[in-house]
Amino acid sequence: MNGADEQDAIAVAGIEKTYGWGGRAFKALDGLSLGVPQGCVYGLLGPNGAGKSTLLRIIAGLVRADRGSVSIFGATASRQSRRRLGMLIEAPAFYPFLTAREHLEMVARTSDSDTNARVEPVLRRVGIGHAADRKVAAFSLGMKQRLGIGCALVAHPDAIVLDEPTNGLDPDGILEMRSLIAELARRDGITVLLSSHLLDEVERVCDRVAILRDGRLAAQGRVADLLDGQARFWLSVDCPQLVLERLAGRADAGDGGVYVRIGREQAPELIRMLSAADIRIFEAKWVKPDLESVFLSETRKAAP
Repeated sequence: MNGADEQDAIAVAGIEKTYGWGGRAFKALDGLSLGVPQGCVYGLLGPNGAGKSTLLRIIAGLVRADRGSVSIFGATASRQSRRRLGMLIEAPAFYPFLTAREHLEMVARTSDSDTNARVEPVLRRVGIGHAADRKVAAFSLGMKQRLGIGCALVAHPDAIVLDEPTNGLDPDGILEMRSLIAELARRDGITVLLSSHLLDEVERVCDRVAILRDGRLAAQGRVADLLDGQARFWLSVDCPQLVLERLAGRADAGDGGVYVRIGREQAPELIRMLSAADIRIFEAKWVKPDLESVFLSETRKAAP
């Protein structure tokens, strides 16, 4: 049993990985299970040392897990099933005196792809068609990242795995990379699994995320659901101190009013209670956090 949902492009179940041994052992992944649904952009988040890169390397077949299983579109991970994946793990490395076209032709030949049929469309797709015959030594970091994704796409994969694809890019390069990733999923139907430290970019481009902490899954789900789940109820009232006293332990002052930690179904009763206490309410609304706030909340929790 691999625990994969039939709709998952990539699924891992019970993955464990320890580096070192004895008193120097470090458990990078501790029974991790998650699934990446087909057709989505899925973000893998976590502080340094949480296990993101180790997980991506295990999925790519570059590192062997101590325990657990990986499946690719429902099939046990193998050299054959991984042919459905394109991968850009770590910073792309290229031969500086080969051109972009020559790099893609080389990858296409090793992947049994129709070289001529694949290279030209990919060059255009990743936005370096104008530089196809330029030597890579003259490429900017952003262009190298685009070429790296091109190498991942040339074998016509159903899913791609990207480790920190925006690393080192300037703001324009980050914007271009975000647009490219979104188009790969929306227009081409390619599943994208990526890791990143740029939480605002992840919030913009990803449909779903998983947050890792100490090699375990701290949270996962649709980005919209995670943000909604940590929304707080904010009130502007005439007597904020009185509200803080009445709701001690559940309320905090902020933004000129009071934030209250309650479920959505409790909000009407809270309004009635405060009104009955002659507390005037000028405004009441739900305030959603950004992904960074959710990330910090989940990664700072005490370990179970």
